[in-house]
Order: sequence, then C-alpha cells, then structure tokens
Amino acid sequence: MQHERFYEDATLTRTAARVVRHDDAGLVLDATVFYPLGGGQPGDTGRLLTGDGSRLPIVDTRRDKTTREILHLLPDDAPRLAPGTEVDVELDWARRHRHMRMHTALHLLSAVIRAGVTGGNLTDQGGRLDFDAAGMALDADAITAELQRLVAADLPVRIRTIAGHDLRAQPELIRTMSVSPPLDAPEVRLIEIEGADLQPCGGTHVARTGEIGAVRVAKIENKGARNRRVALAFAED
Repeated sequence: MQHERFYEDATLTRTAARVVRHDDAGLVLDATVFYPLGGGQPGDTGRLLTGDGSRLPIVDTRRDKTTREILHLLPDDAPRLAPGTEVDVELDWARRHRHMRMHTALHLLSAVIRAGVTGGNLTDQGGRLDFDAAGMALDADAITAELQRLVAADLPVRIRTIAGHDLRAQPELIRTMSVSPPLDAPEVRLIEIEGADLQPCGGTHVARTGEIGAVRVAKIENKGARNRRVALAFAED
C-alpha cells in the first residue's frame, strides 16, 4: 500500500521513501508526494535523491491502470534501483503550486458559469473548461470580475467526503457530464470552497482562494452547437 502524502497535505514538497520496484513501467515507492496525471491535472515532476548523492530527474508521474500504483517516470537511461533502496523524492514545487492555483480557479469558474462541464484541462500556464452553455451569453470581462471577487474574498478551501450512495442522491454536486465519480465507493472526496462551490474532485488545491492570485479569462470559443470553451490565464503572465 502506497502512502499518498499529497492527500494528507498538498503543500508537502519532499518525503523519504523506499523502492518497492523499478521496472519498464516506472518506479514504485512506498510513499510519495507526487500527484499522478488525472482529472485534467498533470502529473508532477521533480527529483529523486539517493544515498550516494545522485539526483535523478522524475519527468512525469502516472497511475498504473491495473494496479492503481503511482509510477514515477525517470529517463530511459536512469539506473534501476533495487527494492528496499532508501531515497528521498522532491517536487518541482513552483510547477505544482501553479497547478494547485489554476485547479482551484477552475472550480471557481464552474461556480460562476452555471452549466454542465463537458471537458477540461490545466497546465502550469493556464487552464480551460468546456461548458454545455448553448444560449448563454458569456462575457469575458464579467466572468473575470466575478472570479476576482471570489479570489479577493479569500474563501477557505476544504476537503470533505461523502458516501457514494449519498452523492448519487445529490446529482447537482456532479458538474462533469462525461465523467462520473465512483458512486458505489464508500467515500468520495469533495472540494468545498466556502460559500461558493462544492463538487467531487481528486486533485490538489490551495488552502484559500486568495492564494490563487489574479486570473483572467483569456479566451471564449464556440466548440460546436452547444459547447463553449472558456480559457483562464494567470494575470501575471
């Protein structure tokens, strides 16, 4: 059983770990602070530090589709580490923190635009959501202003859980139209932005909306008869 420390505290940047296995699929550790690709959020990158002083780059992080283990991907020419080897792993924190800021901003965006979400993605440069928003008048300046109001309010962001059967009875909490959380699970993770938003999500987020910083609507596009794509960017970029 891996210890997925990013679910305990998304601000942890480093942890000690032992190698479980290292093969063609990737490196499996008994503990990690690295978030794997999923839910529109990229996998983390960073470094693996060994006892002999070596610093090996971790170029991506994925979850094995069969075992559900987190795989740390190293360059093809990296040495294979034996099971039991003690290491430390360290995040590229600047990149991860921008993911957290943008991911939380996209939750605010889905609270501002009250329409079903048909898709989404984010990077450390920006993010976007696609909405089933036919007939809705979407104004970039008005959306930006409302996002900035919610950021300035510095609302707490909290993690809650709900039983799958209880979530099934509250379908309004599920914003994504194409992907559903596991409604048969004993617990489903929720992200609550106090007074603004509550929805299932497995990603990493900031602790308060003020941490997001200034964001703006970079573009609104029509992507079909009903689909509207709204892209966000950090105002400092």
